[in-house]
Order: sequence, then structure tokens, then C-alpha cells
Amino acid sequence: MEKRIIMYGTEWCGDTRRAKKVMNENQIDFEYINVDRDKEAEKLVKKINNGYRSVPTIIFPDGSIIVEPTNEELKLKLIELDYIH
Repeated sequence: MEKRIIMYGTEWCGDTRRAKKVMNENQIDFEYINVDRDKEAEKLVKKINNGYRSVPTIIFPDGSIIVEPTNEELKLKLIELDYIH
């Protein structure tokens, strides 16, 4: 079974809400992890982002990561990985 996209974010972050909207509008299956509630996830996000709690941090099954993407950057990544056409 292919791994899912994992999005680390917070409920209060506008960028996280926007990225979730892009994923939902394109019917992309992903796992959302709230770093306010999951301290291990928060540590991982900080490790990835040189100590910063930058959200959303999105990890794709191929191991690639994008952080705080614009809608266009996120859509281009989804196209690149063949999630949307």
C-alpha cells in the first residue's frame, strides 16, 4: 500500500488551512497532524526546518518535503507526483 501524504500544521495557521483546502478541493488523500497536539510531530517539524516550527510542512511518499507552499507551488508538486492531472 502506498504511503499517504502527511501534512503537519496547526488549526490557527492560515497557510495550513489554505493547503488543506487545496488538498481537499483536489480530492487528495492525506494525513493531517496537528503539531499543537502532537509534541513528537512538533519536534520533527523543527528538525526539518532548522529549529523553526514552520507549518504547513508537507512530506510526500517519495520523501520530498515542501514547507509553507503557495497554492501554486502545492498544485505543481501534486502534478509532478501525478496526484492531479
